[in-house]
Amino acid sequence: MKASKTTSRQARRIHRWLVPIAAAPLLITAGTGSLYSVLLEQNIDAFWLLKLHTGQFGWLNLQPVYPILLGALTIVVTVSGLTMLLRPARTTGG
Repeated sequence: MKASKTTSRQARRIHRWLVPIAAAPLLITAGTGSLYSVLLEQNIDAFWLLKLHTGQFGWLNLQPVYPILLGALTIVVTVSGLTMLLRPARTTGG
């Protein structure tokens, strides 16, 4: 019983650590894509937003792996969250 509680606690700790790391690139991608569309409707071409949107952050160019990174982070966080959500609650018998 104690091992499953420790495993559950460790899974929650990992999930809590991983979510902010995964959320940052997802929010950057969503925000820059939306902002670029709004600016383009106003005839403002903010090409630098497309660079951020596709994973080029100045000297750090993640464009070749950015879509894979976003997909993998989304899958990992979703699976870990669903695993914790769908795991039956363990109660102590008494």
